[in-house]
Amino acid sequence: MQAVSLLLLRVSTGLYLIFWGIVKLVAADKANAVSDKYYNGLLSGDVINLGLGSLQVIVGALVVIGLFRRISYYGQLVWYIIGLLPILPYIIDPFGKYIADSSKLTFFPSTTLLFASLVLIAFKEYDSYSVDAKRDI
Repeated sequence: MQAVSLLLLRVSTGLYLIFWGIVKLVAADKANAVSDKYYNGLLSGDVINLGLGSLQVIVGALVVIGLFRRISYYGQLVWYIIGLLPILPYIIDPFGKYIADSSKLTFFPSTTLLFASLVLIAFKEYDSYSVDAKRDI
């Protein structure tokens, strides 16, 4: 059951990275809108979206298949931490009563992605359905 649970966590968190990477690659206008709103435009631009989107798809794919876990799991964790930083006011104040300017309850599951990434790192040795485990790495 542990291995199946970790497999499901790995696939779901990795796919989420892949999906957002694809958005950056094929819908730059949407990615730019997110960047403009939450990152002050820092991550806007076609070249930036191409690079970040490609990297995001690669990291997500490595996580999904469980390859190079020593790097890919930490890459995923860093990605989710960076993604959480600009929406932190909405995480701390999901109903928009004190810190956030509005209610954004839909942002709160970002914490689950972050914590799931920590679980994958902490229990990597039990992730026996990964490519690395099959290669004895």
